[in-house]
Amino acid sequence: MAETQEAQPAAKAPPKEKKGGRKAAVASRITEFQQEKIRRDKPARLRQVFETEIRAKLQAELGLKNVMQIPRIKKITINMGLGDATGNPKILDQAAEELALIAGQRPVVTKSKKSIAVFKLREGQKIGAMVTLRRDTMWEFLDRLIQFALPRVRDFKGISPKGFDGRGNYTMGVREGIIFPEASFEGMDRPRGMNITISTSARTDEEGRTLLRLLGLPFRN
Repeated sequence: MAETQEAQPAAKAPPKEKKGGRKAAVASRITEFQQEKIRRDKPARLRQVFETEIRAKLQAELGLKNVMQIPRIKKITINMGLGDATGNPKILDQAAEELALIAGQRPVVTKSKKSIAVFKLREGQKIGAMVTLRRDTMWEFLDRLIQFALPRVRDFKGISPKGFDGRGNYTMGVREGIIFPEASFEGMDRPRGMNITISTSARTDEEGRTLLRLLGLPFRN
């Protein structure tokens, strides 16, 4: 009678290496945003708060008689300038991928409008990345900025109230994009900063400041 051999456990296959790296993460992030837009059955959270609560407070505080005069946010522009990308094009690709992860939308590469010999800059050379957010994508980014990103700034004491342009639009600088939970600086030489411009329909800086304050932006006194 033949001896029965004990079944040997199957050898585990070695883990597959992740393909694509950062580019795959960017594509996955953008696909996730697009699918969320399709599944969404109601507006973004902060947009709902604005329409149900903040709008009436804003009208009363500013003393506006016509509801069409109530200031609102039109768009948010995120701009990342990369002067050192002129000598190393890979820096620009990495920054564009990082900006796509943060915004959930692919950025546009910006180019120089004229040549400047002192900075070794040629006309049409790629020097940065920019993305413009509108509608619910804009509201969701602003919500994440207020609720998650700004509280992670080291020694945060509020944002400067001096960033208005005289027409109700506000621009703030972020020294390190790593304050955003979605950011991943793996493979980058150093953290990159960015400028965030919030464009509003406000007629004056005071109206724009009141709008952003009621939305939750923490201005310094």
